[in-house]
Amino acid sequence: MIIKLVLLVCFFTIMIAVGVFARKHATNVGDFVLGGRTVGPWLTAFAYGTSYFSAVVFVGYAGQFGWKYGISATWIGIGNALIGSLLAWVILGRRTRVMTNHLKSATMPDFFGSRFDSKALKITASVISFIFLVPYTASVYNGLSRLFGMAFNIPYWVCVWTMAVLTGIYVIIGGYMATAINDFIQGIIMLFGIAAVIGAVLSNQGGFISAIGKLSEFESDVAITLGQKGAFTSFFGPDPLNLLGVVILTSLGTWGLPQMVHKFYTIKNEKSIKTGTLISTIFAFVIAGGSYFLGGFGRLYDNPALYNDQGKVFYDAIVPYMLQSLSDVLIGVVVILVLSASMSTLSSLVLTSSSTLTLDFIKGFIYKDMSEKKQLRIMRIFIVFFILLSVYLALKPPVFIAQLMGISWGALAGAFLAPFLYGLYWKRVSKAAVWACFASGVGITTTNMIFGYMSSPINAGALAMVAGLVIVPVVSILTPKMKRDKVDSIFECYEEKVTVRKKKSIQE
Repeated sequence: MIIKLVLLVCFFTIMIAVGVFARKHATNVGDFVLGGRTVGPWLTAFAYGTSYFSAVVFVGYAGQFGWKYGISATWIGIGNALIGSLLAWVILGRRTRVMTNHLKSATMPDFFGSRFDSKALKITASVISFIFLVPYTASVYNGLSRLFGMAFNIPYWVCVWTMAVLTGIYVIIGGYMATAINDFIQGIIMLFGIAAVIGAVLSNQGGFISAIGKLSEFESDVAITLGQKGAFTSFFGPDPLNLLGVVILTSLGTWGLPQMVHKFYTIKNEKSIKTGTLISTIFAFVIAGGSYFLGGFGRLYDNPALYNDQGKVFYDAIVPYMLQSLSDVLIGVVVILVLSASMSTLSSLVLTSSSTLTLDFIKGFIYKDMSEKKQLRIMRIFIVFFILLSVYLALKPPVFIAQLMGISWGALAGAFLAPFLYGLYWKRVSKAAVWACFASGVGITTTNMIFGYMSSPINAGALAMVAGLVIVPVVSILTPKMKRDKVDSIFECYEEKVTVRKKKSIQE
């Protein structure tokens, strides 16, 4: 216990110290929200990766999908690396940085308002962001607190409040720069931690070959492969179709999440994009791939303690139960690992939500003339409000972590992904198409939550995203264009000439 507490105290001390250090970089709105758009490649890449993966992935998703799909759950991590990181940086990174800087946009709702010349779109997007970021934040608290309960045997509510207070302190003090520096430190911890945990868990099962052999003896309980042995060690697992839905939601979904796209706003230069692309992709392979790979061995720890009174598996308890047999030092490492992942995600979420409400709703709709000092004060107030609201929901979690996150990701990415992506590349996107996508993304997710016409909110979220990619171009073709001169002035930022060295480009 002493070892675990010492590690914990050291971690918290460093996080708060970074917040105090970064305070000088949070004196105005641009610095507080975007770090002055001068964040280098390593900080940006680690900020992207650590915001992507939290206790939701390590505890909730790895436990649930590892149990359902076995070793094939690793495909989710591979999809996160290739689609959610590599392609996201290649397709969105540069264009997002160039256009948002040209439009002077600090948030995703602000982008929609400027790109499509509509205050109503901006305000609606800010409301959607705030509402659906809350359950995501609650799911992060939930996952982390399960692990804390296992390691320290302290009440769930104490874990939630401790996390909320500490995250709030360093975000309120240091803004985005504090978040970015802490994300880098936390990312290093995550890389070493996941490798140590995987090695220890496999060692407890007699090594990799022995663990695979044991897992192959389990019979599939999925309808399409019912009773089949070896399904949990097969290439695509026992249920490939539902596995694909998870890959789509958790990989493509990041393209439409405000707190993820926000990282591209802060990029410093071209070098930061190229280096950041490589670093974030490798980071995702290790962290996401490692987490789902680890969760794939969950059935080897099958125990009555993992089932509720109705005989259903309590997925959020699987990974914590797997880790109980580790040494105190390794459990301490795991706690710091998941704490790192979760605090980075939480800080990103609360900063995104508070800045969205302040800049896009309060300033744009209620008080149009606000001083920099007043904007910063209101943002900090909203950080506290958002944390309190998410804590309340976390203390009364209605569903498993994965389902809670699925609802949030599905609504946000379903509403925002398509209009944001097309808006960066295609001049023809109409306002009506954006409204239609907002309606379909939120509509599919929320109606499924109420009526349950799809058994999984994760599949509903994946459907919402794919539907948006079809709806936006179809509606854009059928509805009036935006004014040509307005659109041309927006896209002229891509035509601005820059000078590069010959080692980068040979001119005729």
